[in-house]
Amino acid sequence: MKHGKTKDKTQENASLFDQYADMLISTALAEDVSSGDITTEATVPVGRQAHAELVAKEDFIVAGLDIAEKTFAKMNKKVIFTALVSDGDYARKGKVLASVSGPARAILTGERVALNFMQRLSGIATHTRAFIDKIKGLDITLLDTRKTTPCMRILERYAVKVGGAKNHRFGLFDAILIKDNHIQAAGGVAKAIEAVRKNYSKEAPIEVEVSNQRELKEALKAKADIIMLDNMNASRIRAALKIIKGQAVSEASGGINLDNIRAIAETGVDCISIGSLTHSARAMDISLRFGNKD
Repeated sequence: MKHGKTKDKTQENASLFDQYADMLISTALAEDVSSGDITTEATVPVGRQAHAELVAKEDFIVAGLDIAEKTFAKMNKKVIFTALVSDGDYARKGKVLASVSGPARAILTGERVALNFMQRLSGIATHTRAFIDKIKGLDITLLDTRKTTPCMRILERYAVKVGGAKNHRFGLFDAILIKDNHIQAAGGVAKAIEAVRKNYSKEAPIEVEVSNQRELKEALKAKADIIMLDNMNASRIRAALKIIKGQAVSEASGGINLDNIRAIAETGVDCISIGSLTHSARAMDISLRFGNKD
């Protein structure tokens, strides 16, 4: 990974992931079910067993199978969830992704929450993979950002990795990133960097966002570790890289889409961070095909 001196954040703590997943699933079920699924309780006999299948209604990269399984298990531990594909697989329209067997009430009540999670995460993985395909063959790191759905960050970061990209900082607490408003509040790039070194006691790389060559030169003089080239086109990035000359890790961000990412990547910049990996991904279409079990 060329995001240099920062620690590799692609490895989330498994137990932390499970804790967040459990909390999010519980919250989502509380939101949807509340005091009870009155339709299912009124129409489906207690003890009725059923078999269902999760089916892709369009082509996409699969993500979130484990979350779907945990959702049904939260409804009833007797529900058996069998994944027929793996996260990261490319599923064609009509592909059966998983089978679900067990108490009919649990399957029907957990259906929408399980599908919502999978549709959202699969959408992020698919959107991310589209960007990855555009930069295939180039030595560059694609990163996500903090532009995630509130409380869903740990899951959405996972989906980004399923799609083939890597994770930037998790939040405000685990990396120094001086942005334009920090620079404005501190009184300039150099003053902001100086303040970090004075006031933050732990050892950490300093990343600073710059929007022009004046700020770039100021950041280099202050010995920033990572420089984010904000909202620069390919031509401006090339000019900036000639100034950087390997003195800091370079990151392009802002205004990057599927149409221009290849040109941005071909400048030789070390990393590209894109907020739309998470904030603009469209949920994929997945349905649950239900049937009673004899």
